[in-house]
Amino acid sequence: MLTYLLVAVGLSMDAFAVSVSSGICAKGGLPLHSALRASLAFGLFQFAMPLAGWLLGGAFRAYIEGFDHWIAFGLLALVGGKMIAESFEIEDPAACDDEGRSKVDVADPRVLLALSVATSIDALAVGLSYSVMGEPILLPSIVIGAVTASLCMAGFEFGKRIGARFERWAELGGGLVLVGIGAKILFQHIA
Repeated sequence: MLTYLLVAVGLSMDAFAVSVSSGICAKGGLPLHSALRASLAFGLFQFAMPLAGWLLGGAFRAYIEGFDHWIAFGLLALVGGKMIAESFEIEDPAACDDEGRSKVDVADPRVLLALSVATSIDALAVGLSYSVMGEPILLPSIVIGAVTASLCMAGFEFGKRIGARFERWAELGGGLVLVGIGAKILFQHIA
């Protein structure tokens, strides 16, 4: 269960960073209904993408059983490495226009849909990793979705109160967690 929580926290950092950025730019804070809708959308996509990845991986499991641990490690290291690299690209302060509004408006349903998909692509790769390792996916997906929704709700408030100082560290920490879990999987299969 601890691994599920760590994976969930790692995967949720992209959506958390978007939430913090939106909270920073929204004058007076994002309205509660908009923050709740965005948090639920991020959580729903983070729940669904591992399921999709797991189903996709099931179609190829017979062909990759001999080196599945290397695939799991590679996918998690790639996703984690991408998050680590992106942590150095985060602008400080957040991407706000001249009037202090977010350039990425999560209150717009089309923008929210695009962000929900974009921030959950990594979860698809994790679902694929679980599939090639023969691990169940329903409980991890539920944990990933719930943790993401909760952290995003906190992220909107966090952004409003604290600002952009910690956005970079959240992304970096999430990436390091995913790389660490990938290394653990590889070590367990090799040792």
